[in-house]
Amino acid sequence: MDSYPLFKVRVSTPVLSLHAATDELLDRLSGVVRAGKMHAEPSPYDDPISFYEPDPDLRVAKWLRSMWRGRGTVEAEKWRLYFVVMVDGEPIGMQDVWGVEFATFGTVTSFSWLSSDHRGRGYGQEMRTAMLHLAFEGLGAKEATSDAFVDNQGSNAISRNLGYEPNGADWATRHGEPALLNRWRLTRSTWEKHRRDDIQLHNIEACHAFLPLI
Repeated sequence: MDSYPLFKVRVSTPVLSLHAATDELLDRLSGVVRAGKMHAEPSPYDDPISFYEPDPDLRVAKWLRSMWRGRGTVEAEKWRLYFVVMVDGEPIGMQDVWGVEFATFGTVTSFSWLSSDHRGRGYGQEMRTAMLHLAFEGLGAKEATSDAFVDNQGSNAISRNLGYEPNGADWATRHGEPALLNRWRLTRSTWEKHRRDDIQLHNIEACHAFLPLI
């Protein structure tokens, strides 16, 4: 869609790339959702895209509706960019980044999931690394936050490996039941110490033109 420049934003690393979640890419990724390959243990927190719907077709429909709603919300207090993770031309998951009162605090947070066929290969950390490069280098973020249930060893390990520092605890629900979260915070100065020089941003000017960054 040439008339919506945010769909042209892309982040590339030597391993994978993040492509703005166009309808064409979401349609290609829907097979992963329909097959239930986005399910993870332990379960993520309750969210419109947590994929708890047992009926495959209804699961895809609910997922797509949540994508469309989210893409259409671009406000100063909250905006969210959805990216499809691509490896060798194949969509394998999603990596999102959203601003939280970004013009005031410069804070971003993130959400991601990966097809079960591609877990355990380091892609989770690589896609978060790409997202952080977009946030700090491309958007001028001051800090990035993350959270994960205390028993989600994979997500917590990624945050620790990328230099996030513990930032307290909180509660959320999964399947309607309360569970404890670890909260994490990564400052710009810490990110700068470990930033990589092999990540490229494409069409980043669209973010500055169409997102309320300042």
